[in-house]
Amino acid sequence: MDLDDLATAITQASGDPAVTRLSGLLVAWKNDAANVKELENTVERFIGNTWIESAAEHAIVYGLWSKFRDDAIHGIGGMTVNERLCCFSLFARWDGAKDDREREAIYAKLLATP
Repeated sequence: MDLDDLATAITQASGDPAVTRLSGLLVAWKNDAANVKELENTVERFIGNTWIESAAEHAIVYGLWSKFRDDAIHGIGGMTVNERLCCFSLFARWDGAKDDREREAIYAKLLATP
């Protein structure tokens, strides 16, 4: 599951406004300056401090996030740059980078070295 798949899956799991905001946060991360560890901290804080009305939906959303976090974020050290781009749905941003500075920002986002 890549980041876009995660955002879609959690939106489908619950119509709760908090879950919709979480999905938007995941999608927006692709274009901000935060790295994957900062994404992890932000999402953990968001889920922990936001009320999702249904306990069952909360469990589903947190289960989806936990699986992604464990596979993609905690497993990032063993991934190639292409695998990281795929997992975090950043191929379009990578391909659209106009210069080395933009690509270096993506490397930093993915905790990779050029």
